[in-house]
Amino acid sequence: MIKNIIFDFGAVLVDWNPYYVYDPYFGDHKKAEWFIENICTAAWNKELDGGKPFAQGVAELSAQYPEWAKEIAMYHRDWIKMMGGAIPGMYELVKELKDRGYGIYGLTNWSAETFYLIDKRYPVFALLDGMVVSGDVRLLKPDEAIFRCILDKYGLEAGESVFIDDNADNVEGARKAGLHACRFLNAEDLRARLGGLLGESLEKS
Repeated sequence: MIKNIIFDFGAVLVDWNPYYVYDPYFGDHKKAEWFIENICTAAWNKELDGGKPFAQGVAELSAQYPEWAKEIAMYHRDWIKMMGGAIPGMYELVKELKDRGYGIYGLTNWSAETFYLIDKRYPVFALLDGMVVSGDVRLLKPDEAIFRCILDKYGLEAGESVFIDDNADNVEGARKAGLHACRFLNAEDLRARLGGLLGESLEKS
């Protein structure tokens, strides 16, 4: 029986996208894409999510690519501009699940330096009964350790919990840790899939 629902944040509850900074800067999505794929990469960003200080990460990357130092510095200086709005339909779904009595939690790969700049801006975060931020605990999805961390912190049973994430590797990591898991596509798809898992209708009225 599912009692707890654990949500990823970026691309599940809220919109975060570095292209919001680099598309207008470069004036060309292809140029921005090259920069993100080759300089400020997802792997580099994951180090920040894991607790590496932004100042250290920027300094190290700038030393490696001095010709891109200005653009690398923007990743930290203009980070707040990478935030978009709430993911459509998710506040309503999370509130409905909370009102039905499910425990609602968050588990995110996110730098502690930046997450707490924006957590009060999005009402959905106030619905959570608790959360684990990777930058605080210096653990990262999809490692099983971070799933055990949130289970232990809040006294949750893996078999009674379902994890929602847009990243397939993170979904698989949750399953390896014994949780149920769903890959997020959009709010309507999640309503249908969670309804099947929970054994009750979550159709919008």
